[in-house]
Amino acid sequence: MAAVQVSLWVVVLLVVLAILFDFMNGFHDAANSIATVVSTGVLKPGQAVVFAAFFNLVAIFVFHLSVAATVGKGIAQPSVIDVHVVFGALIGAISWNLATWYYGIPSSSSHALIGGIVGAVIAKAGSSALVASGIWKTVAFIFVSPLLGFLLGSFMMILVAWVFRRSTPSRVDRWFRRLQLVSAGAYSLGHGGNDAQKTIGIIWMLLIATGYANANDASPPTWTIVCCYTAIALGTMFGGWRIVKTMGQRITKLKPVGGFCAETGGALTLFLATALGIPVSTTHTITGAIVGVGATQRASAVRWGVAGNIVWAWVFTIPASAFVAAIAYWISLQIF
Repeated sequence: MAAVQVSLWVVVLLVVLAILFDFMNGFHDAANSIATVVSTGVLKPGQAVVFAAFFNLVAIFVFHLSVAATVGKGIAQPSVIDVHVVFGALIGAISWNLATWYYGIPSSSSHALIGGIVGAVIAKAGSSALVASGIWKTVAFIFVSPLLGFLLGSFMMILVAWVFRRSTPSRVDRWFRRLQLVSAGAYSLGHGGNDAQKTIGIIWMLLIATGYANANDASPPTWTIVCCYTAIALGTMFGGWRIVKTMGQRITKLKPVGGFCAETGGALTLFLATALGIPVSTTHTITGAIVGVGATQRASAVRWGVAGNIVWAWVFTIPASAFVAAIAYWISLQIF
């Protein structure tokens, strides 16, 4: 009986740590949802975070738990998952998130979590314990999601320019100040739908490993879904102000029409990835879309040096979080 009680307390501790990561995910990635709508002046920062948080939460009623299933069952063999692996994965992801938030670098919380799982699993059982199809699908979308965001953002910009070619700039600006509310809402919906499910997935993984959920269950317990969507919405409400300026102004200068096109391109990418059950980076997606919008004006409209620094952060996210997770795994063995 005592062993069960100890195990339960460890599980509770890790669930709280996972929900903290989810809150940080919302906090860290809030800038992705609100940067364009704030930088174009359509909403004030305070209004924007409440607006984005609302749609993060509404996503609970819109999307199936395909991404949660991928993270919970499709990254590593369920038989190797234990509390030490989950602890290592969360510490690796949280550490990377804190470092990139502190320096104002738009990095991927999603890939930090995947990297954390990979690092902790390899530390325990080697690379053979990983599920290759899930890993490669996730890695592929590191490149696909920003490219798709770029293509859709630039396509939307060209389409809008053609449709409104006879309209005055003031009329276009007036229309797209309203339409950008729609696109920002759609992007925040996609953000909540994809990102909250990653934390649902790791809690599900933990519950299965410790016997508090069945591996054959079609979905995780309802409380995990409610807690994770609520946590990411609250994190978004507190916002990631250090990153807003980078995303909204330092990559390229945006007007409401550009913000609409970037958010619409990003939202479509997120909807597609979530439907396919692929955990993608909202940061990668919206950055690609913003660059695509800027590039349709002229190549020099994009500050490629800033974009290049962001890409380097993407490259290092999985290995850096995996390295920290492996160390945290060994520390966990001494603690629990």
